[in-house]
Amino acid sequence: MIFRIVPEYQRLVRFTLGRYDGVPRGPGWVWVIPFVHQTNTVDLREEVFDVEPQTCITKDNAPVTVDMLVFMRVVDPEMAVLKVQSYRLAARGMAITTLRAVVGDMALDDVLAKREQINSLMQVRMDEVTDRWGVKVNAVEIREILPPRDIQEAMSRQMSAERNRRAVVTESEGTREAAIKIADGNRESAILNAEGQKQSAILQAEGNRQAAILNAEGFAMALDRIYQAASRVDDNTMALQYLEMMKALAAGPSTKWVIPMELTSFVQGFARNLAAAASNGSQGPSSSPARAPVE
Repeated sequence: MIFRIVPEYQRLVRFTLGRYDGVPRGPGWVWVIPFVHQTNTVDLREEVFDVEPQTCITKDNAPVTVDMLVFMRVVDPEMAVLKVQSYRLAARGMAITTLRAVVGDMALDDVLAKREQINSLMQVRMDEVTDRWGVKVNAVEIREILPPRDIQEAMSRQMSAERNRRAVVTESEGTREAAIKIADGNRESAILNAEGQKQSAILQAEGNRQAAILNAEGFAMALDRIYQAASRVDDNTMALQYLEMMKALAAGPSTKWVIPMELTSFVQGFARNLAAAASNGSQGPSSSPARAPVE
């Protein structure tokens, strides 16, 4: 009798004289009798295997080369031993055939652009088949998709043209934004200039109004002073002024005089005033009565 130690991450499928015992053994001590018991060890940890690059034909008859990784683990050791000879080899073959089927249903552009969708389809379809072997496919990841060389060159040219287009669009957008900014700046500047001119015109008009008011007030005060001075002028003063005027006319080189009619009335009044003044001056104080001579 031999005792075997089964780790936590493994299970031991034991056969007694070729008949399955019914329960996977482990972890811990498992006794095995030589020539009576046959055993198969199954690893329960998740394992990964690499599918070598496969050439697949797309829906539009374009050949592409795809390689991928498959992540899986055994969930039922009994089925993994009894239902399939080698679940690893079977899973690898299933991955290859499923990959070709999935890629064959898609166009080249979709194959290149929808990698996540291919991964999901691959996982679902493989898991449906491997479930009967007691194996669970946890994930499928495509590492690389290589189209033919001529398609790669066409894609490179297309990418270059797309980048040039984006550059032109970006440049035009920048030019447009710059033009908008400049126009906004000019508009704001014009508004500020107009506001400044408006304020300047208002201030100038206000200054002119104040100046006009002050000039009018000064002119009114001057007229009032002239009126007050003229109200105190008598006829004699006016007559003297006329005489001065006539004197000034006589001193000029003119040979003809134009004498206003009002001058005669002023002269007459002035003469009467002179006569009255003379008569008042000739009258002295009254003399005392003469005394009789003393004999």
